[in-house]
Order: sequence, then C-alpha cells, then structure tokens
Amino acid sequence: MATRQTSGTRAKDSDRDDVCRVLDAGLAEGQLSSAEHRERISAATSAVTLGDLHGLIADLQTADAPVQLPTLTKPGKFSGRGVALGALGAAVLVGMGIGWGVYGNTSSPLNFTSDPGAKPDGVTPVVLTPPRQLLSLGGLSGLLEQARAKFGDTMGYRLVIYPEYASLDRPDPSESRRQLNYNYRGGWDDPRSSAIGSRTTPVDLSKFDLKGAVGILRGAPETLGIKPADVKSTYLIIEGAEDPTAPGTLSLSVYVSSDYGGGYIAFAGDGTVKRINYPS
Repeated sequence: MATRQTSGTRAKDSDRDDVCRVLDAGLAEGQLSSAEHRERISAATSAVTLGDLHGLIADLQTADAPVQLPTLTKPGKFSGRGVALGALGAAVLVGMGIGWGVYGNTSSPLNFTSDPGAKPDGVTPVVLTPPRQLLSLGGLSGLLEQARAKFGDTMGYRLVIYPEYASLDRPDPSESRRQLNYNYRGGWDDPRSSAIGSRTTPVDLSKFDLKGAVGILRGAPETLGIKPADVKSTYLIIEGAEDPTAPGTLSLSVYVSSDYGGGYIAFAGDGTVKRINYPS
C-alpha cells in the first residue's frame, strides 16, 4: 500500500532533485529568469516538506517537465503517529526477545544480570570509504567508478552532481518509454521510475576531460564574478549534447549561485566553452 503524501510530509533528497529538474526546465523554457531560478534552486535544496517543494513550482507550466511530482492529499483528521508508536514499541519488544534468546542469562528478556552486548562476537568491523567530496577530481572519478561497479557501465541520460550527492537517469530495461532515477549518497539508492524526458538516447556520461571540468568548476565563481565567500550552491550537470553534427558527445554545465546573483557556464566534454551566463 502506497504511503499517502500530504503537504506536511517530509521531503527526501530525490524529491528535492525532482523539483530542481522542473526548475531547470522552467529556466530553459523562459518561464524563470536566472535570478528566480537561482533563488528557487536554493530554496529547493533546503526545503523540509513536500508542501514547500510544490510551492516552488506551483506557478509554472509543468505538463512537459522532465518529471511530474505526485499529487498531495489533504491530511486526515487523525495522524498515523499512534500507529507508528505502537509499531515501534512492538519492534522494541521483539528485538529484546531475540537478544535475550541469543545472549540472555536470566528467565526474562527484561531482566539482565550482565550486559549481553559485552559478549565477544568475533565480528570484524567493516569500514566504508566511498567518495564524498564529489566536485573534485578524486570525487568525480570515484563517482564514475561507483557507477561502473553498480551498473557495469556509465551510460545514462543525465547526471547531476552536487558537492555531497548525485542523481543519475538511466534507461529502464523493461520499458523503453520510461527511465530509472538513482540517487547517490555513498551508495546508489533503489531507483524510481518515471516517464522518459526529452533525451531518448543514452550516452556515456564519463566521456569528458575530468581535469578540465574540475578546473572550470573551481574557477567558476571568479569567471562569473561571484566572490568565493558568497557562494551558496554549486552543481554540475552532465548530459548528451544537442548538437546534431556531433552525436554521442556530452554537454556539461556548472551552476553557481549566491545571495547576490547566480549564473552558469556551459562547455563541451573537451572543455570548450559554449556559453557563459553571467549573474543578472
């Protein structure tokens, strides 16, 4: 049974990413100015509830947007808090019973004469070291390696990379009219399925000059006339180029925003600059 979503439902990173994609489309279609786009992107990345996110795109025409947000229902008279607390209590009791059955040394799981957690178990610690600072040379290369390890390749429609997380759109192998969206935060979450966007041909999202891209990223604030101390958000979009004379090539865009304006730099996979949109 699907969970009912209301305006007060807490937003996930995937929800914030969906709204950012709708706002990107609004900017490309001329519905939003660069300043409006920057302000709403900043608000989307810090939104707490689904109602906050829906309010950022309520005045936009979204019929042709790359994603469609789920319809929110009005909250009922009674919340599920009581049910959730009851389920939590039952889970705690079951866990205590299991722990007592394995380690207990008394007649009741509620009566311990010694700490069962102190018993040696011989389990070796597993320390995970996935890339975290993604907008760096090591972070970008590590993220692409994580994609190869997960999917066997780096093919996809679009890869959006923030400093600490990323979002990847890949073809849905079971339905050519749909795509799968994966979020990355130290690992790839289970995918969400959505209708395919305007880009219907996957490309190899790793076919670009990593060092050149990182250099443009690091110089983007100065290029756009934004003081490094004023930068509020930075992200990189990698997708197939729309150039009909160069099929399979990539287009990359670096977006930088601050409280005083934002802009972006679009460039090719080899680092050739296509466009600089200065803060308005």
